[in-house]
Amino acid sequence: MSGLTTCQPSLKIGTKRHSRGSRMESKELGRARILLVEDSPSLAVVYQTYLTADGYGVETVGTGGEALAHLETRTPDIMLLDLRLPDRPGMDVLKHVHESGIDCSVIIITAHGSIDVAIEAMRYGAVDFVSKPFDATRLRVTVSNALDKRRLSEMVHCYQQTFERDHFHGFVGGSLGMQAVYRVIESAAPSRATVFITGESGTGKELCAEAIHAESPRSEQPFIALNCAAIPRDLMESEIFGHVKGAFTGAAGRRDGAATRADGGTLFLDEICEMDIDLQSKLLRFIQTGRFQRVGDSREEQVDIRIVCATNRDPLQEVREGRFREDLYYRLNVIPIELPPLRERDQDILVIAREMLRRMAAEESKGLRALSQPASDSLLAYSWPGNVRELENVIRNVVVLHDGEQVSAEMLPMPVRQPQGETPVAMPDSPRQPVTAAPPAEEPPTPVLASPAGIRPLWQEEKDVIERAISLCGDNIPKAAALLEISASTIYRKRVAWEKAGQDSAG
Repeated sequence: MSGLTTCQPSLKIGTKRHSRGSRMESKELGRARILLVEDSPSLAVVYQTYLTADGYGVETVGTGGEALAHLETRTPDIMLLDLRLPDRPGMDVLKHVHESGIDCSVIIITAHGSIDVAIEAMRYGAVDFVSKPFDATRLRVTVSNALDKRRLSEMVHCYQQTFERDHFHGFVGGSLGMQAVYRVIESAAPSRATVFITGESGTGKELCAEAIHAESPRSEQPFIALNCAAIPRDLMESEIFGHVKGAFTGAAGRRDGAATRADGGTLFLDEICEMDIDLQSKLLRFIQTGRFQRVGDSREEQVDIRIVCATNRDPLQEVREGRFREDLYYRLNVIPIELPPLRERDQDILVIAREMLRRMAAEESKGLRALSQPASDSLLAYSWPGNVRELENVIRNVVVLHDGEQVSAEMLPMPVRQPQGETPVAMPDSPRQPVTAAPPAEEPPTPVLASPAGIRPLWQEEKDVIERAISLCGDNIPKAAALLEISASTIYRKRVAWEKAGQDSAG
């Protein structure tokens, strides 16, 4: 998503309640609504003239009671409030606005100002304080500054909402990589453009497709998912487009395909790179025209669907090697979304693990409620070649086989709690993960020759830098990792490797 399309700055501070009545919402400074509370009719006319000349919409009342009644029906963006009113102190009106959480910026105007009064007004939420008499320029600058402050507050609130989300539809996690995914989904969902989701096996590609559908105007229509790797090639065309009776052996009747069932909604084609090259040409024409023929039928049908597809392979590599049509790739790859692997999501690992532990413990009627620190360290140090799916299997294993209040490191299955100097063998369905040992940099090399004075092995220098950063950050490893511009999981793995090297040298 470019920018914050779902959280546009307006004249409404998000931390307060929503306005009531027919308040005009506008991002244009000149159309802001202003309530002037001034008991002097002559001054009210002067101030109103100043403001309407700049295009503001101004309404005027002369008493505190009228101001409160106005606020009950509609809320202005700015309230200019005189402190000396005939029926009650203006400070009482300000306190009511503050205590009720009314979304209105209050500017105090008075001829009897003092430091103490100004301080009290600011304590109850006034954004500025001006003393009479003042000219048009002073009033205009004060109002303009108050509106700018409101917009800035709204923008900050929008950013906080966006970057602090740790749940989004079926996703769990608030890492920066996932926040970027959430924003792209929100931007792409309202359109008809095709979306191409890539990512390693187990990263949640179908969840991503479901989120796109749920955020789209088609959310009330069908979401049909088809796994191209799980269907025999000779049946794939029928699964997508359907068939008529007698189209092939076993076709006992007319059958709707996924395209027909998804009409009006979303068709998700998972593992699209597994599709036979001959069928890819028919899919390309279908995407271009929205028209198709059932297997064995000469008539064309028209449907309105949104295509979302996914693969755990590198689609461009598949194109280069002739297994995937280039024209189909570019037709599908209008909006690409790459899901980050779990090992790059740092603290999301623990957030997801705790969520799964809570849910699975309830399902299995177990007492496990928390992760011990050693167990958390092991989860963070592991490389997770199978991503979220593997983490789910690990937590399920722990919950089924153990009980207690906390998950200890000993409860974790061996691949997760083994020394991390070696990388586990990749899962069979994760083609991006080679079956290799960890890079040599992950384990300190054993020095074999004496070094000249002042030169130490690189891993020792690296260890000193990382440990110093952790110390300066108050033992906050994620913070140290961010400042060092590396992943926190990398630090955990290196610390395990250093500890193992120390034990080996001691032995």
